[in-house]
Amino acid sequence: MDYNYFISSLENSAKKIESLLEGVSEEQAKWKPQPEKWSILEVVNHLYDEERDDFRRRLDLTINTPDKDWPSIDPEGWVRAHEYYKKDYHQSVRNFLNERTKSLKWLKALSDPDWKQTHNHPAIGPLVAADLLAAWATHDYLHLRQLSDLQARYLNILASPFSTKYASP
Repeated sequence: MDYNYFISSLENSAKKIESLLEGVSEEQAKWKPQPEKWSILEVVNHLYDEERDDFRRRLDLTINTPDKDWPSIDPEGWVRAHEYYKKDYHQSVRNFLNERTKSLKWLKALSDPDWKQTHNHPAIGPLVAADLLAAWATHDYLHLRQLSDLQARYLNILASPFSTKYASP
């Protein structure tokens, strides 16, 4: 596996996320297609918390102290517990991007890490550090897809009473 490719992917996906989020109003950021679905604001805050409290922290622990228990996380529960819906959208975007900058700086400063260091996850089983790096990069693209879908759905609402079906029948 080309580890630098995945680190570059994290750098590139942050730019894509930033670009996709440009021009989004507070109203649009809080809009949800359904009550149980996430808004753009919730996705951005999820990315921020995952950046800070999940991927970077757990990768660091796996590389440096693989036998140490990971701190517990609750990404689904954080949406309500951290009151994502009350947060300022533009500050939330800056928070994520600043945290990603810290992550990239940390990743690029690693000195010959052992990407095969293994942590035994209680639910998933053995995970090597490279698994976490690959999952981190993939996580961004799953949420890029989600953010893109939210943008398209919002445009569809704004177009009413006209139709966007010509875009994709």
